[in-house]
Amino acid sequence: MSNNSRTGGSGSSRLPDPDAFLQDDMDPHDHDSPDELDFFDTEDPLQSPSHEPLSFKRKQKQHSSFLLSQPARLLSALTGGASTSTSSPTPAGPEHLDTFPPGPGPASGNTAKDGFPLDWYVEGPGRRVGYEDLTAIDWIFEYTKERQRLRVLASSAAGLLGHVTRLLDASQVWVVLVLTGLAVGALAAGIDVTTDWLGDIKYGYCASDDGGAFYLSKTSCCIGYEEQAKCSGWRPWSVALGIKSAGGKWVVEYVVYLVLAIMFAMSSAVLVKTYAIYAKHSGIPEIKTVLGGFIIRRFLGVWTLVTKSFGLVLAVGSGMWLGKEGPLVHVACCCANVFIKLFPSINSNEARKREVLSAAAASGISVAFGSPIGGVLFSLEQLSYYFPDKTMWQSFVCAMTAAVVLQAFDPYRSGKLVLYQVTYSRSWHGFELVPFVILGVFGGIYGGLFIKANMMVAQWKKSTPWLPGALAQVAIVAVLTALINYPNDYMRAQCSDLVSNLFSECSQLTDDQFGLCKTGAASAGTIVLLIFAAILGFGLAAITFGLQIPAGVILPTMAIGALSGRAVGIIMEIWQHNHPKFIVFKSCDPDIACITPGTYAIIGAAAALAGVTRLTVSIVVIMFELTGALTYVLPIMVAVMIAKWVGDAFSRRGIYESWIHFNEYPFLDNSEEMPIPDIPASQIMTRIEDLVVLTATGHTIASLTAILDAHPYRGFPVVSDPRDAILLGYISRAELAYNLHTSTQPPRLLPPETEAFFAHQPLADPRSTLDLRPWMDQTPLTLPSRSRLHLAVSYFQKLGLRYVLFTDRGVLQGLLTKKDVWYVLNGAEETRRTSGGGDSGAAGVGTTMMGAGAARENGEGEQEGLLRGEDDTDPSSPGADAASIL
Repeated sequence: MSNNSRTGGSGSSRLPDPDAFLQDDMDPHDHDSPDELDFFDTEDPLQSPSHEPLSFKRKQKQHSSFLLSQPARLLSALTGGASTSTSSPTPAGPEHLDTFPPGPGPASGNTAKDGFPLDWYVEGPGRRVGYEDLTAIDWIFEYTKERQRLRVLASSAAGLLGHVTRLLDASQVWVVLVLTGLAVGALAAGIDVTTDWLGDIKYGYCASDDGGAFYLSKTSCCIGYEEQAKCSGWRPWSVALGIKSAGGKWVVEYVVYLVLAIMFAMSSAVLVKTYAIYAKHSGIPEIKTVLGGFIIRRFLGVWTLVTKSFGLVLAVGSGMWLGKEGPLVHVACCCANVFIKLFPSINSNEARKREVLSAAAASGISVAFGSPIGGVLFSLEQLSYYFPDKTMWQSFVCAMTAAVVLQAFDPYRSGKLVLYQVTYSRSWHGFELVPFVILGVFGGIYGGLFIKANMMVAQWKKSTPWLPGALAQVAIVAVLTALINYPNDYMRAQCSDLVSNLFSECSQLTDDQFGLCKTGAASAGTIVLLIFAAILGFGLAAITFGLQIPAGVILPTMAIGALSGRAVGIIMEIWQHNHPKFIVFKSCDPDIACITPGTYAIIGAAAALAGVTRLTVSIVVIMFELTGALTYVLPIMVAVMIAKWVGDAFSRRGIYESWIHFNEYPFLDNSEEMPIPDIPASQIMTRIEDLVVLTATGHTIASLTAILDAHPYRGFPVVSDPRDAILLGYISRAELAYNLHTSTQPPRLLPPETEAFFAHQPLADPRSTLDLRPWMDQTPLTLPSRSRLHLAVSYFQKLGLRYVLFTDRGVLQGLLTKKDVWYVLNGAEETRRTSGGGDSGAAGVGTTMMGAGAARENGEGEQEGLLRGEDDTDPSSPGADAASIL
């Protein structure tokens, strides 16, 4: 098996030059953003404010008492500063850095422990300056840092003040979640109202007669009318333009519909391309990847939030076959990220931040379906990588707050949270389980075919060089959609209006706009139109999802499933009506309608949604909260279960997992049961012969800078010497670059020929040398090289590691990164290049290049999937958000 990734860390990105760290991922209009990591504009960590001179000896510990000395040692270990029990201060990094400073070593004059000389620094995970773009986080480090912060907080204040301080600290998460719920509910209400108006403005406008106003949608304009056709305040464009003939009316309204639909779609695409390329698509695949521990800067920034909101309104209003439910999850996470920045204790810890984002994602589904409990389960089942019990409670609070705010705004003036919320007055019969199972089979087949078709379109666009750019693609699909939609009444309507009517019972439907309640021979034409609309919708949705506009797949999937389900329901209704004495229908009451076609529509929608997303429990709960009918939970469960089984026969990946795989995001699902080859990890690890490693000594600042310039790897293992290769630790690129830069800047101003080392040098003068041990992970997780691959994969999945080093009796044997594991498990196409360098003088600067080549992880997959527009334009746009997302 060939090695797919040869890098010293996880993730990949365009690596900036050391002199350009501050310009990376920043808004060109705002270079002073406090959210960016200021790698270099800080004081040197070895410059201590203490007036005592630096000493290479530790003074004898003053044994005043055990009770007095132990807290001092603990405080020193937690803060990285000097305590009264030691004479020389432990160097502490800048306060604003993401640091985990090691504490002082064993205290005793010049004695040695176990016969070894005392080291200046205790072994530990090292200090951090933050994560680079498109890299994985270290979950263990982040949670260890949080536990340390809580210990410091608990020891810093006692009594009533301490309790108040801890209470305020614990309440920060709840403040973020409540603010997020308020913002998401308000935004969802605004998006619903604006989308409804833009969808209706393509057909006409609300005149000022009878108290109307131009900014009102058709539903709001015609409140009080049982049939909207009799509404005098609503003016179709043909009437406004004075067209009299029937043919002329149809042509004029067709042209206006076509022009406005294309204009809305293009406006959305221009917004995304100009201000935030990260606002395109659904956002759920990227949210899953971010929650799995990946850094994607600006993906949850302010400009992304603004662009996603406005672009979503325009895209949905254009009438294209897309929905706003999935993108609302992205909007919710953007809102949470904005409020997280107000609280440094959360913002500085990547693991805690992901817990808050997992809770916030539930509010997006809550306002999309009016389903708070379904939102919590959606976040648990689909999105979250790590979902402890406390996060479930936090998700519920955030989802409930968003739903309450949306209910208070009442965007549809009907008391409904969403337009297609319905209630059913009749139960179902046992014989109906057969058509419900058929709908489940259809949902699974539809889901499998839709995923394959959508991926084929995406792969064709990626591999076809002569295709026009992203804007032209949106324009072509918008024109095609508008031309096809208008002649068909079912496709012409907005998806939310269509689903609302398909779900409704004829006995409760006062205005049958789509002719769904026709009886007799006329119902045959309705069945044909429903099936025809479902087929055309399938094709349009397959080519629309993936364009460079905000677009969700949930609502179009529900609409296609509801169209098919309603057709099956009408067929069953006609059969029962014409053959009431048939043995199957003996359980029907003679004077009451036996079949409710609307229930078939909602079961068909649930089955199609399960086939596309491969969700189960959350879909059942969402549909239950939409209908409020407990009696229909069982048939929905049956259909969802069948759809899931049939869909898995095509592929075990849902639509979101397929896009993660297509874009090659390094996401390892810790709950997915994927086949793992029963082989030793040594067969896929990067062997030491192919690694670029650093030796403990023999370096200068200039030589290490040359190594960084020559090799784009995320980090480097540190060994004792090239011959023995005893593993000493691992240092990432960010920390190494930070130290090399700050050491040559004021106040230290070390020359390039200054000696740098990674091991204890008892005679080295810290004022004229560079000790890199505080920034090196001296305790990396290691495994024997003979370990099975299954054990290594479990380490990555369960512990959220970035890398694992393999040693035999302390001797470095190889390295395995998160993306190595992802490539092996997913069988992705090899996209990383092999750089065939020889020694190239590396050995002369203290670096051992073992082997002829090392494949680099250059982030091609992520850049093509997220950070590159489909026309390969530069992702840095004038309006790019200056703040990092995480």
